[in-house]
Amino acid sequence: MSSQALPHAKQLEEKEDVVIRFAGDSGDGMQLTGTQFTSTAAIVGNDLATLPDYPAEIRAPAGSLAGVSAFQLNFSSREIRTPGDQPDVLVAMNPAALKTNIRDVPAGGIIIVNKDAFIDRNLERAGYKSNPLEDSSMQAYRVFQIPITSLNQNALNKLQLTGKEKDRCKNFFALGMMYWMYDRPLDVTIHWIEGKFKNPEVAKANVLALKAGYHYAETSEVISTHYKILPAKLKPGKYRNIMGNEATAIGFVAASELANTPLLYCSYPITPASDILHELSKLKNFGVKTFQAEDEIAAIGAAIGGAYTGAIALTGTSGPGLALKSEALNLAVMAELPLVVINVQRGGPSTGLPTKTEQADLLQSMFGRNGESPVPILAPATPGECFNMAIEAVRISIKYMTPVLYLSDGYLANGSEPWLIPSVNSLKKIEVKYANQKNIQGEKFLPYLRDAQTLARPWAVPGTEGMEHRIGGLEKEDVTGNVSYDPINHQKMIDLRASKVAGIANEIPPIEVCGKAEGDVLVVGWGGTYGAITSAVEHVQKQGAAVSSIHIRYLNPFPKNLGDILRRFKKVLIAELNLGQLSLLIRSKYLVDAKSLCKVQGKPFKIQEIVEGIQSLLSSSSEVKNVAASV
Repeated sequence: MSSQALPHAKQLEEKEDVVIRFAGDSGDGMQLTGTQFTSTAAIVGNDLATLPDYPAEIRAPAGSLAGVSAFQLNFSSREIRTPGDQPDVLVAMNPAALKTNIRDVPAGGIIIVNKDAFIDRNLERAGYKSNPLEDSSMQAYRVFQIPITSLNQNALNKLQLTGKEKDRCKNFFALGMMYWMYDRPLDVTIHWIEGKFKNPEVAKANVLALKAGYHYAETSEVISTHYKILPAKLKPGKYRNIMGNEATAIGFVAASELANTPLLYCSYPITPASDILHELSKLKNFGVKTFQAEDEIAAIGAAIGGAYTGAIALTGTSGPGLALKSEALNLAVMAELPLVVINVQRGGPSTGLPTKTEQADLLQSMFGRNGESPVPILAPATPGECFNMAIEAVRISIKYMTPVLYLSDGYLANGSEPWLIPSVNSLKKIEVKYANQKNIQGEKFLPYLRDAQTLARPWAVPGTEGMEHRIGGLEKEDVTGNVSYDPINHQKMIDLRASKVAGIANEIPPIEVCGKAEGDVLVVGWGGTYGAITSAVEHVQKQGAAVSSIHIRYLNPFPKNLGDILRRFKKVLIAELNLGQLSLLIRSKYLVDAKSLCKVQGKPFKIQEIVEGIQSLLSSSSEVKNVAASV
C-alpha cells in the first residue's frame, strides 16, 4: 500500500521493531488490550516479548497511582529477547497512567492520551497541580490528544446499553487505533470477541468500538503516520504465543504423559503462581487432579501424600509461601520422596510486592530448611523454556527420589513469547520404577536399599504386598529404614543424601558460552534475566569488546564445567534481581572475585543497565592496565 492510497496522504513507514505500552486504571482492561495486540502480532508472524505490570492493590481507588495497570509489548521483524527498555508509544487512558509511565518514554516518543479523562478530579487524584496537556511539561514528546471516551460513546450511541457499559469498550477503541497505526488486522480480535462475550449486544459493542478506533486513526488528521513491521524470520515450525505459567503447566502435564503416571497438583492460590493451578484445573481429560488447599502447609502435605502413593506430585507457591512449606519439604527430604515444589518468585520480604518480579529466593531454596537438607534447584530462563524445565524437574525427582525446587519468577510467569511447539516424538520418556519383589531380601522389604548409580531408594506404593515400611521425619537407619539415633548412621545418611544430589551433576548438560570461551568479562545470570543479559552482551560484542555470557539453569548442583568457564575470564559480573545471592554462592564455591550487578525494584533489568555494568567493569580493567603501563 502506498502512502498516496491513504486518507490525507498519510505516510507509510517500515520499522524493524516497536515497543508499545498500554496503561490505564485497573478497570480499563489494559491487560486484555495488550494480550489481544500480542495475539495478533503473533499470528502476523512477528517475534515478540511482553511485560504485564499489574497493580498490587486489589481494589485501588479509580484514578489513583496505585491502581495503574500496564502492559508492554515489543514486536519485531527480527529476533528479540526482551519486552524493550523504553516504550516507543505510550497509550495513557488517564492522568495517573501518564504520571506513572511518562518517565520511561524517551524524548521524541509518541504519547496517546485519552483527553476526556484529564478533568480536575482525575488530575487531583494523580497528584497533578496543573493539566500536563495544557502546560509545557510534555514538549519533549509527540503527544496525540484524543477524546477516546466521547468518541467511543458516539460510536455506540445506537446500542441499547448503559453509558457505563459502553464506557467499558473504550479499551477496544484504543486498540483499534493502534491496529491501524501498526498495520494489524482486526479479524483475530473480532473472532475472539464474538467467542468471549455471550451477550450479543456487548459483543457487538466491543466490535464496533474496535472498528471505530481503527477508522478514526485511518481518517483523522491527528494521526499522520502509518507503520509496517514485517514478519520475523523464525525457525520453521508451528508456533503459539505462550506465557511462562502456561508453559509450566503444560510441561508438567507432558511429564505426566511421558511417565505414564497420574499428576496431582496441590496449591494454595497465591500471586503470581495461581495461574498454574488455573491452567492445570482445565486439563482433567489428561488425568490431572488439582487440589486447592486452605493454606500452604496443607497443600504441600497433600502433595507429599500423593508422592507417597506413587503419583507425580507437585505443589506451587510464590514468595512467603515457600517459607511456610519448608518444614514439610524437609519431611520429603528425609523420606526421600519425589516431589516438585514450584516457586514463582516475587518481590519480598513478607507480602512485599505481590505482583512484581524478583529473584531473591535462591538462598532460601538452598538453605531455608533446618539441618543438612540439600535439594536440586532448577530455573528456566524464558517463558517457553518453562515447558522443558518442568519436564526436567519431574524427571530428576523420580530418577533420584528427591524433592526438587523449580524456581520461576514473576517476569517469566506473566511474560510471553512465540513458542515453537515441540514434536511429541522429540520428548524422551520418563522411566518410573516402583518397588517390586526384587527389593525384598529374605522376607523383608528394605526401603533404603539404594540404586548403586543414582543412590535413589525404591519407590514403594502403599498397598503393594510385602512393601510395608516406616515413613516420617525421624532419621532412618541405612537400608532398613528403621528409626535410628545412632550418630555414625546419622553421618552416613546425611552424606548419602548430599551425595545423591551432588551426583545429579554427572548428567546435567554443560553450560554453553555466548561468545568466545575466554576474554575480559564474563556476565553470569540465571532465571528471567536471560534476555536482557544476552542482548546486552551481544551489543557490547559488536563494539569489539572481549565479553561473553553464560546462563545457569541448574543452580544445585551447578554444572560440572562452571568453574572451568569462570577461571577463563579476567573479570566476572553476576547480574541478578536481588542483593547478590548467586554471587555469594559462586564466590564461596569457586573462589573467584565476582562482582555483583543488583537490582531490586520489582522490575526486570533493562538491556542498557547491563551494558553500563559491563562498560564500567571494562573501564576499570583499562585503568588498571594504564597504571601498570605508566609504572
